[in-house]
Amino acid sequence: MTDGPHEPRTFRRSRSRDVGDAVIGVLVRLGLVPDTFLLTTRGRRSAAPRTNPATLVTLGGRRWLVAPYGVVSWVHNVRADPRVLLRRGFSRHVFVARAASAQEAGPVLRQYVRRSRPTRPYFAATVDSPVEVFVAEADRHPVFELVPYDTGR
Repeated sequence: MTDGPHEPRTFRRSRSRDVGDAVIGVLVRLGLVPDTFLLTTRGRRSAAPRTNPATLVTLGGRRWLVAPYGVVSWVHNVRADPRVLLRRGFSRHVFVARAASAQEAGPVLRQYVRRSRPTRPYFAATVDSPVEVFVAEADRHPVFELVPYDTGR
């Protein structure tokens, strides 16, 4: 299920997905979508900010950002510039994103599937699956640990 020998499967964006992101963005600004924030990253080719809805999972007192669709544009942007801005309502938080290993990502992905009630057809694992199944899927669903950004003040 990969595009190449080492490439994770990618999620192809569509017009309906863009419209859906815009609708979710409005709902997030109003604070109506649980565990979802507006993620702002810098583009790879230009410094223009890019905004996407993103799910934040808290596990073990640490914050994790999940890319359930695979390697999407904001994942590339986070890898290029690890500083991200999360917004929800009137709150704004700047973080530094660090890519998680498969062992770290497994429990986070399990928690993500547990929290996101809708069916997730892109996950082979279910809520009742052992953590090892999620560890095996971690290469297709990148996870980043978010650490508060120190502005040096």
